[in-house]
Amino acid sequence: MRLVKTADLDPRQNYILGFHPHGILVAGAFINFCTYATGFRKLFPGLDSFLLMLPLWFRAPFFRDYIMMAGLIPSDKESASYLLRRQGGGNAVVIAVGGAPEALDARPGAFIILLANKKGFVKLAMEHGAHLVPVFSFGENELFDQVENPRGTWIRLIQDKLQSIMGISLPLFHARGIFQYSYGIMPYRKPINTVVGRPIRVEKNEKPTVDELDALHQLYTEELSQLFEEHKGKYGVPEDQHLSFV
Repeated sequence: MRLVKTADLDPRQNYILGFHPHGILVAGAFINFCTYATGFRKLFPGLDSFLLMLPLWFRAPFFRDYIMMAGLIPSDKESASYLLRRQGGGNAVVIAVGGAPEALDARPGAFIILLANKKGFVKLAMEHGAHLVPVFSFGENELFDQVENPRGTWIRLIQDKLQSIMGISLPLFHARGIFQYSYGIMPYRKPINTVVGRPIRVEKNEKPTVDELDALHQLYTEELSQLFEEHKGKYGVPEDQHLSFV
């Protein structure tokens, strides 16, 4: 696991870090931004990172306390806004933008990014004047295999229905075992390189118009795509492979 810095982040500013792709278990986001094992605080001094997680997990006693100690907060607007409106900056809210639905497309070699209709985090940034930072985690989708579930198949229809009811997705994944490499639920031993991109400056606008929101969302999409293109060759991604936004 490696965290890669491409630009400085001013600790006097608050940020929203858009994390892509979600993967099966969001391993890169948790290890890089919750455990600090890869040196986040050394790379970005003065910043504290907080990863958003589905609110339902905070209803479980003891587990709730564990994840809160690790710096996770509920993925609702109120919780994120509490950090982003703090005076003096120094807060980085990390959002796995594709969310649970994107996990259903997480498999080795896949670069499907659920972003086309994901504009809530962009609006949140505008309302608080928080700068947007695209983050791409190379290797996130390589940790597990997943049962084939193309859109339109009965497996995918059931998964989508369960996700809409429960709020969590249920990818049918597998990888290796503890003492053997043929089958199990332990992740494959694959490197993850999480690249933090350049910040996109966002001016505070509490009531953005649709056009203003769309323009910033388009800029973010372009910056994420450029980040991927600039670094993919370093991490074994074929030259003809590009992000697919859905």
